[in-house]
Amino acid sequence: MSVTTATEGTVRTLQVGGMTCASCVAHVEKALMKVEGVSTASVNLATEAATVTAAPAVSFAQLATAVEKAGYEVRRDALTLDIEGMSCAACVGRVEKVLRRVPGVVEANVNLAARRASIETAGAVPVAALIEAVKKAGFGARPSADVSESSRAADAAAEESKLQHAVWLAVALTLPVFVLEMGSHLIPAMHDWVMATIGHRQSWWLQFALTTLVMFGPGLRFFKKGVPALLRGAPDMNALVAMGTSAAWGYSVVATFLPGVLPEGTVNVYFEAAAVIITLILIGRLLETRARGRTSEAIQRLMRIQPRTARVVRDGEVRELPIEEVVVGDVLEVRPGEKIAVDGEVVEGASFVDESMITGEPIPVEKTVGAAVVGGTLNTRGAFSFRATKVGADTVLAQIIRMVETAQGSKLPIQALVDKVTMVFVPVVMGVALLTFLVWLAFGAAPALSFALVNAVAVLIVACPCAMGLATPTSIMVATGRAAQMGILFRQGNALQMLRDADVVALDKTGTLTLGRPTLTDLVPAAGFARDEVLALVAAVERRSEHPIAEAIVAAARDADLTLAEIEDFEATAGHGVRAIVSGRRVEVGADRLMRSLGLDLDVFADQAARLGDEGKSPLYAAIDGKLAAIIAVADPLKPTSVQAVKALHAMGLRVAMITGDNARTAQAIARQAGIDEVVAEVLPDGKVAALKNLRDSGDGKVRRIAFVGDGINDAPALAEADVGIAIGTGTDVAIESADVVLMSGDLMGVPRATALSRATMRNIRQNLFWAFAYNTALIPLAAGVFYPAAGLLLSPVFAAAAMSMSSVFVLGNALRLRSFEAPGTVPDGRAGA
Repeated sequence: MSVTTATEGTVRTLQVGGMTCASCVAHVEKALMKVEGVSTASVNLATEAATVTAAPAVSFAQLATAVEKAGYEVRRDALTLDIEGMSCAACVGRVEKVLRRVPGVVEANVNLAARRASIETAGAVPVAALIEAVKKAGFGARPSADVSESSRAADAAAEESKLQHAVWLAVALTLPVFVLEMGSHLIPAMHDWVMATIGHRQSWWLQFALTTLVMFGPGLRFFKKGVPALLRGAPDMNALVAMGTSAAWGYSVVATFLPGVLPEGTVNVYFEAAAVIITLILIGRLLETRARGRTSEAIQRLMRIQPRTARVVRDGEVRELPIEEVVVGDVLEVRPGEKIAVDGEVVEGASFVDESMITGEPIPVEKTVGAAVVGGTLNTRGAFSFRATKVGADTVLAQIIRMVETAQGSKLPIQALVDKVTMVFVPVVMGVALLTFLVWLAFGAAPALSFALVNAVAVLIVACPCAMGLATPTSIMVATGRAAQMGILFRQGNALQMLRDADVVALDKTGTLTLGRPTLTDLVPAAGFARDEVLALVAAVERRSEHPIAEAIVAAARDADLTLAEIEDFEATAGHGVRAIVSGRRVEVGADRLMRSLGLDLDVFADQAARLGDEGKSPLYAAIDGKLAAIIAVADPLKPTSVQAVKALHAMGLRVAMITGDNARTAQAIARQAGIDEVVAEVLPDGKVAALKNLRDSGDGKVRRIAFVGDGINDAPALAEADVGIAIGTGTDVAIESADVVLMSGDLMGVPRATALSRATMRNIRQNLFWAFAYNTALIPLAAGVFYPAAGLLLSPVFAAAAMSMSSVFVLGNALRLRSFEAPGTVPDGRAGA
């Protein structure tokens, strides 16, 4: 997308997809012309470009929305920048503002906790233009793709080391100042000692020297960031600290060296306030940096899962190569206790693989020839070889990391109010500080100038935009990381909020609620016949059939290690069944109509047939040598945890619905087994979206919010239609791409776990926001002296600095509690339980 400026407005170019003819061109042009402020719109079908002249106030998002509503696509790209130098919510707002002004940028979201900007563009936008915009705003930027996780870790460690050094230096310089000034005030003997050994004026000189070193040594960082921000008209927290400490220091310098210019009774020094403020804020920054590092531990842990090298078969030899040199088609060897390097398919050998780091399931999974293996998982005891099918950025692990990073970089709807407040917060605080100074100077108790200065400084220092900026993103980062450990991937960050608001969880039946494959569930032999005898004969006949029911019967015989004999004279009759000669015995298997055509009486199995019907199973019968031998049922059974999952959802106050193509009787039987509240049966694959729309209507005028859980290609439209789409990770790629949340295992207990985590996260965010807003709402008036006339309460700048520093630490500490989140069905180590 490009932008030029014309005399009548700004010219923008959008890349439009989905156009096939001149009629499409006309539709797009008409849609663009309807946008208020657009003067001309011209679309070129050959280049798929729309050139629009519009008023500067018309945003790219408005134009893109108009095109998309007309049924066409505006091609968008996404990229991420690492941002350097942000310290508070005001910084976040500033960076977002300048990025959104870059031509071609549709949206920009900045995460203070991750220090990362997620940018969506319509068309090609030069990265250099984005970086330059950020630099002009006073911050650093570099493409996230160019920064390795080890480099980020090294940068974080270097930042923490610098802060630690600054803190120790500031403490060493501040302690004598604090002892000299506050010790003299609080301890009479200390005051006498200072007067006798150092002298009053000399004490002030010493405090000046030490405080100046604190201000322009460890505290210089506040001035380097705060003063330019102030001059740009975009003050941030650094500007507040710089202004507050400069006021205290500057007043003290005048009192020390030019006392005659101050009114009588106001010659006091506040060196200790300036020094202690900087020291306490540095301590807070250090604690914040350490805590923020822990919020991203989940991503770092995921990065460490993949081994650095792999044993690859090349030219008939096994070589240990760096993971980056493995290509699709390579055959890799894995020994017991080794990690699997990349995704692939087993070609030789067998083993059990611990996939808990990906799926959250603690039980190792058996892998034999033909089975898929996932990079980063742990081979337990067997040895095998596998062929690489996905490497690098295409592996499951790489996709998981991308999903988590995307979710961590997104903003929740609840953040919108915070953003509006933080954009004006710092200027408002500066205004309150100025008003505080003027009111105290005019109406304050003597010495008015001293009270005015101290209270204005306290207002500047106590205000904390950091806590507001960290309240939401830190909780999101910790929660999405914890979810990944539990085998739950939030592909969209806002799904954390939307899932909490769900009223109904709608489940697809096949493959989601059930195993997704027919299984022999019942075989009741008639008198005179043995179960294994009947199963072996029936399976021998069914082996020639391609029907799913036949496959289930054959699989059951193989699982029982039964030998299947060769057959003769196989015959299949549509709608009736099959028959053949097995080892000289005539075997017939089919529906009741086949048995009646043979003249057999089915009354002996009447009770069993009724029971199977109530359970939603269609009975089959077997006859051997003209005698009724057994009643058989094959069904797609519920997954072992489905009933438990439905109970857990009920315990959370949610209604559970099932959408299936089965007939109503079968569907109702399965619903009774699982404890499901609502059933939508006989739904064709393309009717699931309509079924969800019907479920939204509760019948009392209230629109219910729906979370839909599915796994197949035909579930993709429903996953996109639902308020929250949850895909089973063992399902199709199409379903996963359409979902907001992905459960890496097929365990349906992931749904209540994800819901419980969503609720815990939103509760955590509300606690953080309450603290951040309540803190500022309560302490800014206290610092301004609002309560002084009635209660005699004032807030010292020193205590203001301590409170401000700890408010951010409190928010981070509260968010970190989510690291130990346990949901229904989990065990202490965070892996999914039964």
